[in-house]
Amino acid sequence: MAITIREGGPDDLPAILGMLDSSVEWLVSQGRTVQWGTEPLSRHEKTVAAVARAMDEGTTYIAEVDGVPAATLTLTDGPGSYLSHLPPPGEPERYIHWLASDRRFKGHGAGSALLAHAAEVTRRAGVGLLRVDCYAGGDRKLVAYYEANGFTPTHPYTHGPNAWPGQVLARRVL
Repeated sequence: MAITIREGGPDDLPAILGMLDSSVEWLVSQGRTVQWGTEPLSRHEKTVAAVARAMDEGTTYIAEVDGVPAATLTLTDGPGSYLSHLPPPGEPERYIHWLASDRRFKGHGAGSALLAHAAEVTRRAGVGLLRVDCYAGGDRKLVAYYEANGFTPTHPYTHGPNAWPGQVLARRVL
């Protein structure tokens, strides 16, 4: 199966929301409901608005497997406002938002290909720091996934009234 990566645009929003919904469905099937809840994210107006806002502020990439959208992420110049309490990195950065995949393509390497592409785009822009944050609860499998893709945990955090456990990770690309 061939993986190609292209820039996404506003017309890709339904496919991206579908990938997010697929991820939620998979998480629920694994009994992992704390990360993104139990309802499709496409039903949450605030989430849809946040995805669209990230797309407007940055560049969205779509990994396709044999021409079918399989995974996505959006690259911006910084984290979301929910991380405003963290110290700034003190240098320019690129920040990954909304990495998700259509779970039908789990294990095909589309997510890792997107992370490598984000690192290369960041490096070519002359920016040395690529960061991402993720759910860090339970077995920390998502943190381990990012570590396996070259990221190092930097700042743990909690978010919201339920103290959702998160982890910021960084990768040097220069």
